[in-house]
Amino acid sequence: MHTDINSLFDNMWQDYVAITPSAHKVHALLKDEENGSEIVNDHVAFRTFNLEKTSLDKLAAHFLALGYEEKGTYDFEAKKLNARHFEHSDTTQPKIFISELRVQELTEQSQAIINKLVAQMDAEAVKNENFLYSGRHWALTKEEYETLLEESEYAGWLAAWGFRANHFTVSVNHLHHIDSLEEVNTLLKEAGFPLNTVGGEIKGGEEVHLAQSSIMADRQIVKFDDEEKEIPSCFYEFAQRFSMPNGKLYQGFVAESADKIFESTNAK
Repeated sequence: MHTDINSLFDNMWQDYVAITPSAHKVHALLKDEENGSEIVNDHVAFRTFNLEKTSLDKLAAHFLALGYEEKGTYDFEAKKLNARHFEHSDTTQPKIFISELRVQELTEQSQAIINKLVAQMDAEAVKNENFLYSGRHWALTKEEYETLLEESEYAGWLAAWGFRANHFTVSVNHLHHIDSLEEVNTLLKEAGFPLNTVGGEIKGGEEVHLAQSSIMADRQIVKFDDEEKEIPSCFYEFAQRFSMPNGKLYQGFVAESADKIFESTNAK
């Protein structure tokens, strides 16, 4: 496992931008040239299957070893997901959001495909230093991908892309020259980025202490066993956090909003 938190995030970022070229364009769009301020990352999200080899706990272990602590749990009933978020004592480090698909709740056909995929994976791989940006560990046919996609967009994405950051998130609170998520969205739309409009362009708001928006995932060619196909890769999210009644900035997540954010990688 990584012993250096910054090298872990650097490696995850390089893997992410390689299939999410929009991220560079977003940075260029939001960067404050006058003050030379860096874009601050609010959180990074990961997806996995709730099977023994690939459980949420196995992914979380990488972050716990670097000083992260679990802070919240979430249930996405319709999407059949469990999720947890983690925070570091150094508040300049991004929060981590990991979700896992409850494979046993899928149809037998989808379960059989997922079990076959994960069976191909070395059980020790999850402990490797590079696991969180290691991609796919199995052979996959286009038909298997499309069968999973039909039942669960999440399962299809994870089968095709494997283990890597699903999205990074711009902290709107840290943008010196932009005051609100509305302003960010306006800039994105003017630059031609398609926003995820499920549940509105902005999910949540000041009343739940967190407002979120995202652009739709980039599309990249993926090699399946039998052919190639262009499918959604990763996306960029934007989050604005608000103070709670106690005056502290809210650090958690809002399940109802996150539920809609997942759809930024939808293929259909």
